[in-house]
Amino acid sequence: MKNMINLVISSGYWPLAENFGLNTNLLETNLINLSVVLSLLVYFGKGVLSNLLSNRKQTILSTIDDAEERYKEATDKLKQARTRLQRAKIKADEIRVNGLSQMEREKQELIHAADEDSKRLEDSKNATIRFEEQRAIEQLRQQVSRLALERALEALNSRLNSELHSRMIDYHIGLLRAMESTTD
Repeated sequence: MKNMINLVISSGYWPLAENFGLNTNLLETNLINLSVVLSLLVYFGKGVLSNLLSNRKQTILSTIDDAEERYKEATDKLKQARTRLQRAKIKADEIRVNGLSQMEREKQELIHAADEDSKRLEDSKNATIRFEEQRAIEQLRQQVSRLALERALEALNSRLNSELHSRMIDYHIGLLRAMESTTD
């Protein structure tokens, strides 16, 4: 095996092997090694890097698309919410206006009902007063009639003879019949 390595390393087998050797200059070797490594990375890593960047690009684009879609949905929901808010405001205004008009109508109805009640009470009071007046007048008439009859009877008894007495009785009976017929 040693022979084989010597054979491979020998300068006779490799004509350009003379150019290869140990370079002890660190700066040159690092640059050469770095350039070789970078070249290999670019050559072999180009596909991997390209795939990584492509995947990242797709991820970013899908995230942007999702964000735009959510933005559109949020915008639509905001428009719908604003529309519902406007409808609610209009409905609230209608309810408020209807409530105010209903209150005004009920107020007018209460005022009208109070006026009617007041008129009925006034009419009832006036009817009661008239009834009481008529009753008082009737009582006075009865008392006056009774007093007049009593006085007339006294006067008649003091001046009456039997013929005049009979005529007076007939006259008063006629008056009583007339009063009975008017009361019926």
